[in-house]
Amino acid sequence: MPDLLLELFSEEIPARMQARAADDLKKLVTDGLVEAGLTYASAGAFATPRRLVLTVEGLTDASPTTTEERRGPKVGAPDKAIEGFLRGAGVSREDLVEREEKKGAFYFAKVTTEGRPAAAIIADVVPGVIRAFPWPKSMRWGTGSLRWVRPLQSILCILTDENGAETVPFEVDGFAAGNTTEGHRFMAPGRFTVSSFEDFEAKLRAAKVVLSPEARADTIWHDATNMAFAAGLEVVEDKGLLAEVAGLVEWPVVLMGEIGKEFLDLPPEVLQTSMREHQKFFSVRNPATGRIERFITVANRETADEGATIIAGNAKVLSARLADAKFFWDNDLRIARDGMGAWRDGLKNVTFERRLGTQAERVDRIAALAREIAPLVGADPTAAETAAKIAKADLNSEMVYEFPELQGVMGRYYALEAGLDPAIAAVAQEHYAPLGPTDDVPTAPLSVAVALADKIDLLTGFWAIDEKPTGSKDPFALRRAALGVIRIVLDNNLRIQLLGILNRAGDIHYQPHLYNLLQEAREQDARLAKMLGIPLKALPLAREIISSELPREETKRKIWLDLNLEDIEDPDLDLLAFFHDRLKVHLRAEDIRHDVIDAALSKPPTDDLTLVVARARALQAFLDTPDGENLIQGYKRSANILAQAEEKDGVEYRYGADAKFAETDEERALFAALDSANAAIKPAMSDERFAEAMAEMAKLRGPIDAFFEAVQVNAANEIVRRNRLNLLHDITETCGTIADLSRIEG
Repeated sequence: MPDLLLELFSEEIPARMQARAADDLKKLVTDGLVEAGLTYASAGAFATPRRLVLTVEGLTDASPTTTEERRGPKVGAPDKAIEGFLRGAGVSREDLVEREEKKGAFYFAKVTTEGRPAAAIIADVVPGVIRAFPWPKSMRWGTGSLRWVRPLQSILCILTDENGAETVPFEVDGFAAGNTTEGHRFMAPGRFTVSSFEDFEAKLRAAKVVLSPEARADTIWHDATNMAFAAGLEVVEDKGLLAEVAGLVEWPVVLMGEIGKEFLDLPPEVLQTSMREHQKFFSVRNPATGRIERFITVANRETADEGATIIAGNAKVLSARLADAKFFWDNDLRIARDGMGAWRDGLKNVTFERRLGTQAERVDRIAALAREIAPLVGADPTAAETAAKIAKADLNSEMVYEFPELQGVMGRYYALEAGLDPAIAAVAQEHYAPLGPTDDVPTAPLSVAVALADKIDLLTGFWAIDEKPTGSKDPFALRRAALGVIRIVLDNNLRIQLLGILNRAGDIHYQPHLYNLLQEAREQDARLAKMLGIPLKALPLAREIISSELPREETKRKIWLDLNLEDIEDPDLDLLAFFHDRLKVHLRAEDIRHDVIDAALSKPPTDDLTLVVARARALQAFLDTPDGENLIQGYKRSANILAQAEEKDGVEYRYGADAKFAETDEERALFAALDSANAAIKPAMSDERFAEAMAEMAKLRGPIDAFFEAVQVNAANEIVRRNRLNLLHDITETCGTIADLSRIEG
């Protein structure tokens, strides 16, 4: 069984595209081979800056010969239809047979497809893959029509078996497949012949090319950490940079240089960001001081002076970069030590969103909301307001303008330089968190208060102007903000009523911007009505009421009363439902089912997310036991019989069953079990001991099963029947104490 080796050799491929391109090459070629009838044992793909490589082992020699029977036109069909079928099937009229089916007589033909050699199939598949390769960006050069990420230079394609290697003959835009390749551009120029993947990999290494990206990354990290350790230092871990640098070199040579002493007092994050973004350098830290003192660069070649010239050149360029950073830092420090007032005033000239005002207005809203949230999370309201007012001041700093990714980080440094308490300064950095699903959430009370205020202001603001996420579109990262609120609440085990905070945030948005919205063009009326939670027809009255500058909730109540409106849509309830949807996504990692969360959300309060999750976790754990599964079946059986009887009789059986009408021991045992369960479940639920409540509920499984096995609910005696139906209602009420079990699927 032959092995395939394919190499597409080109000018340098951008590092960010290499891994995806290798995966695409593997998938597209192997899918094409399998579709053509070949099978294989294994496949692997590799990338270097100048080549994409695919190896496929254990290919079948040829595709199998297949025979299939095809149904053609009806007997008596026009000649043109029959001739078209004959051409498509590749048979003559004499090869057709007639067969009777339900819809009449049809022509049938046996079509035999001869197997093809693997080389012929590869010669068909690979050129199509190359021409249609899904590069994010590609170019066309010279007079050819081929588009590739960078100019393609050669194609290697060979099949190797026990008899040796053969070149697969095909051509793409003037590039004929061959059996030669090149090594390192500088250290081993010139082409050489290869006969197998093992030969290819060995000769590449001899020609100063490491084929595997993982091997290059391991070499870089090993050499870098050893070099730093020898100097009593440590390399700052950066997996993203490591992967990128491994895609920039074919023969990694690790070199370490020193940072000028005049730059060592810059914040470590500034040094690290500048070196990473501009130079692709790794930062080397002194563990004793925490300062970044050296840098590590990775060259693509060995030199006679062991990299001295490279280090000197890189150090010179780095000094120019860091001189700019030091200039920004020194300028920013002057403003920070003056209280950051100039930056805060400058936010008045920065529009956050046309309908939601400036960044300064947004900061004021966040500060007001943080003051309200602070007591709920154990923070001082005045400190929370102060922290919120300076949290975004660094957005106007020169350093953040140059390195936007340092927003918040620089804010913490500047707040400390302004003489603020370290806890307040930390808020500038921590209030943005979490930005991703794996980021840590803030835990300090002040940071929690401002982080919640920041995200809730963002959500209530865009809900007010009806700019919600739709489908895959979420330009303002509102899903991320909602998930951030959920994680902060759950990870800190906060017991807060989210709906009350949303209402307060809505009030803070309402006063400054509602009048301006009223003055906009008529097409804004629908958005205004939605912001108020009223029908469009109520706007004329709203204009009169709003002019009195009443609080938002009082305005809404007055409109409802004057217009006799009912079932008014509340934006805050809609936003709470959005939180519930995000909560389901978040709890997916815990394998908590959506229907379990729906059941837990059926019992108020639904805006206490910590309580909802505790209830859902207890219910999920209960359902994973045999008792839980069987009790659910008993609950659903009770609910179904009860619903059918109520629909048939036109009455509700919900007025309490009486044990004196029980006729069987099983019936009496169920009455006793329900009384015992309710006596234990109610205090457990009151104390939020949900697992204990579920354990008490599980004790009902036996009595309920025995009741249904021994008792006929729809008895002939009407009094007994009504009593048993009321007993079924007692079962559903007791079982539904913790959650609405009717929402559980299955």
